[in-house]
Amino acid sequence: MRISVSSDMDEPVARALVAELRERGHEVRAHGALSPGDDAQWAFCSEAAALEVADGTADQAVVCCWTGTGASIAANKVPGVRAALCTDACTADGARRWNDANVLALSLRLTSVPLLKEILDAWFAGAPSEDPEDRRNVDRTVRLDRARTGS
Repeated sequence: MRISVSSDMDEPVARALVAELRERGHEVRAHGALSPGDDAQWAFCSEAAALEVADGTADQAVVCCWTGTGASIAANKVPGVRAALCTDACTADGARRWNDANVLALSLRLTSVPLLKEILDAWFAGAPSEDPEDRRNVDRTVRLDRARTGS
């Protein structure tokens, strides 16, 4: 899988994230503080990662900032992106299952390396629900994007 990763800080958990994704066999494209010369501000690097999901050059993305909130907000401004701030494996599973989230947002402050692995396990094991109610909700978010962008 092609995964775009961004972080506004070169923190140990951000480096562990990239290493873990590569160890799991994913192709990783890094942004922000993880890519020398990139703009490391959370709004810029999170947008860059999210745009790759929206345009299909990445299958998913993981965006990081100190709390994860700013990265999540910035990514969710990109049409077609459903970013979920996940602080535990249960939330990551639900985000994939019920929300068909395609961008994982993480807090650099709250996420330890063992917790990171649990979150990634749940994220990648999760699959979008086929329940009609869940699909209607996801479809509604797609329509909200289209209404906002006029597409």
